[in-house]
Amino acid sequence: MLRCSWFKQWFTLLLVITVFLAGCTSATPSQTTGQSESGQDNGSGGEGGTIVIAAPFEPDTLDIQLASWTDDANIRIYDFLLTRDQTGKIIPGLAESYSIADDGKVWTFHLRKDVKFHSGAPMTGEAVKMSIDRCLEICRDKSLLGPIEKVEVPEPYTVNITLSEKYAPFLTAATDFLAVLDPTRVDKLGDKFGDDPSATGPLIFSEKVRGASLTYKLNKEYRWSPDNAENKGAPYLDKIVFRFLKDDDTKMLEFKKGTIQIFQQVPTNFVKELENMPGVGISKTLDAGMNYLGFNNKHPFFQDVRVRQAIAMAVDRTSIVQYGMSGLAEPIYGPLPTTIPGYSSKVDDMAKEMYKTDITKSKQLLAEAGWTDTNADGILEKDGEPFTTELMIEAGAEKQKIAVILQSQLKEVGIGVKITTVADWLTIKDRMDKGAHEMFLSEYGYMDPDILYLLFGKGEFNSLYFENAELEALMIKARQEIDEDKRNKAYEEVGEYLVKASPWVPLFIRESVTAYRDIEGFKNSAATLIIFEDIKLKKK
Repeated sequence: MLRCSWFKQWFTLLLVITVFLAGCTSATPSQTTGQSESGQDNGSGGEGGTIVIAAPFEPDTLDIQLASWTDDANIRIYDFLLTRDQTGKIIPGLAESYSIADDGKVWTFHLRKDVKFHSGAPMTGEAVKMSIDRCLEICRDKSLLGPIEKVEVPEPYTVNITLSEKYAPFLTAATDFLAVLDPTRVDKLGDKFGDDPSATGPLIFSEKVRGASLTYKLNKEYRWSPDNAENKGAPYLDKIVFRFLKDDDTKMLEFKKGTIQIFQQVPTNFVKELENMPGVGISKTLDAGMNYLGFNNKHPFFQDVRVRQAIAMAVDRTSIVQYGMSGLAEPIYGPLPTTIPGYSSKVDDMAKEMYKTDITKSKQLLAEAGWTDTNADGILEKDGEPFTTELMIEAGAEKQKIAVILQSQLKEVGIGVKITTVADWLTIKDRMDKGAHEMFLSEYGYMDPDILYLLFGKGEFNSLYFENAELEALMIKARQEIDEDKRNKAYEEVGEYLVKASPWVPLFIRESVTAYRDIEGFKNSAATLIIFEDIKLKKK
């Protein structure tokens, strides 16, 4: 899964984050309440109390296998076979250990024996098998699981997963994708599982008011927190409420009043004020992904590598970060950010040297490619056609600011840019599917370097339309290499190829900002999201 805010969640986010905020409406919100067994509370929960979170998005469903995206508001119902610490390192989850056969095709997971579902039923290997089999049938992006051939349960707490070929990203799938669902609830509700889900996570579904809020009870039986949490006992809180407020000003007002304790994805224009506000904590985390300027590489304008390289040299990333992102980002030049395994400083340094802003060299490359300004109007021409191209963006102030900056920078080297703002994701997707686009602003997020195959691989989610046999071979070699060091080396080769070919222009790594107040023990990261087990209300 590609979580929408930080990384990790479904097909639409591989190309561009196009989630539209869901807010309160004048109509009466629909309400769903969990069954009585969902809310059982047989333990002691520390200090107790309720916190309220101003969340950026309302999940379309609580069924993780059908969700269009996942974040804190729906993912913490679930646990995964493996998980991550705050640095992104993979650590035990529901599986206390795993091993890989010598042929790299059979993955064996040894499960914890002390885990229970929210319904009270024990979590066993059969539940893991059911969850995987169900995902292979209904998950929107089941291809991310790789070439699974069969799932076997030789012992109650042992699961063998056999692949038809080596597939190193399966480790990421086990960490970010393979959540274990409660079979009794799946059998009872079927495709309505999302109305009252049961799994093993620290949050137990309590109530949903569509367009307004989601309420969870804390799982007081939860004693299997992974090592990314300090608290190994029951969670301290009693309830967590996610509110879905459409207007950022309203979120800010509610946060100031103290009716909201956590404000996620704080808009850049509020950050400075919140940093200076007494009693407010600020958490800044770099996304596990990056924003980039994409080309439709099938379009005649972008088929010459010299043109693509010239555009990369014309872009001043520092100005984009400073003025477009209010400094809440880091410039990036290579294909992978520091937050994703497989990042190579060697590749990044190579890209930075090649594509540091150089207007003179950019103009030289464009001239070598046959683009010249014959009529002194400031726009280059070739064979009588002006170099005026469309930049397609989604609606939003941030994208608009970045687009205007890019428009100005490219005009300096003689490229005219027409900005087209599209509010409807289906229109964007339709144009990309048909190849009826030229340049676009987008972003990706995924905690595995295989994101490059998903973006550039043959037959994958390719809005860039850069399919190349040599690159394909390099990426397949990398995704089939199980040894971590050898795999990182293979991705260096992939990275070097992409830097030289310049099929896109990496721009920046976003810095997501979360503000919090009246609580202690707050921790989050791109790899873990919020660790609810450690949060307490401050004593007043």
